[in-house]
Amino acid sequence: MPEFLHSLLKYGYQGLGLLLFMEAVGFPVPGSLVLLTAGAAAAAGVLHPGISLALALCAMLIGDTLLYLTGRYTGWALLGFLCRVSLNPESCILKAAETFYKRGRKLLLFAKFVPGINSMAPPLAGSMNMPPLTFLALDLGGALFYTATFFFIGFLFSEFLKTIVMGMQTLGTAIEWLLGFAVAAYLTYRIRTAWKFRSMSNGPRMEVRTVAELAASAESNIVIADVRSHGYYDQGAKRIRGSIRLDPNVMLQTLGDVPKSKKLFLYCTCYREATSARVAHVLIEKGFEAYVIVGGLRAWQKAGLPVEAVPQDDLVLLPTFR
Repeated sequence: MPEFLHSLLKYGYQGLGLLLFMEAVGFPVPGSLVLLTAGAAAAAGVLHPGISLALALCAMLIGDTLLYLTGRYTGWALLGFLCRVSLNPESCILKAAETFYKRGRKLLLFAKFVPGINSMAPPLAGSMNMPPLTFLALDLGGALFYTATFFFIGFLFSEFLKTIVMGMQTLGTAIEWLLGFAVAAYLTYRIRTAWKFRSMSNGPRMEVRTVAELAASAESNIVIADVRSHGYYDQGAKRIRGSIRLDPNVMLQTLGDVPKSKKLFLYCTCYREATSARVAHVLIEKGFEAYVIVGGLRAWQKAGLPVEAVPQDDLVLLPTFR
């Protein structure tokens, strides 16, 4: 039997609430299996059905509300983080926002049945300013539908579930081997990605003060380029004063507008200037002289150097519910 099910049976209501809260906030906990087990435990008299259902609903609502509030008060930054695993973060943000705007209300009612969507929907609702009462009503309906479905299946078919659990114990060794293989494959992927990034991050770097001095020079021959994948979705977005946008997702289509006689200084807001390093690597291969600004936009602002609001024409206004 999986360890989390042992925890549920051992700790009862505390285990039930904790596991469902963890699933709600994005941990890889199979909440449907937890609810099936809780239903079977209720049929056996180990748990009280009413208390179990109420606790399950409260745990999921608390987790969902935390994600909703996080999305509401961090705006599109959280969505950008969730989309970071995408090959095209900006496309991910736009597509997710447009889809949720069209189907958000219905999606909240069924989101918990779809792994991944269940933890994406609440922060999306917050980021897109869905009214709190509307969110709570829809989320409560979705949580109730999800909880009741699996809890009562577990309650009604508790004897059948015992057979399943025995089969899971028999397959335990095979599952452990599969999990071990999956972990090894993931670690191999991460090592290859880190090695690839290392080879792409060896480009020339320059401190913000030096870049500012070069930009202020009367004979300046430099272009400062903002290469953030996202960051253009809030009205208050800032960028380095006088910089241009070089969108890394369509960079090759816009390079014709940048003369090779110019020195390009790139900045972003990601960890260890990852996007800037990747773009600089491509630019150098194309014959440009490109540098990464160490610390990116945050280091520039921390040094008290001038910034400006992103022009309205460059902003991408994503849909909101009000």
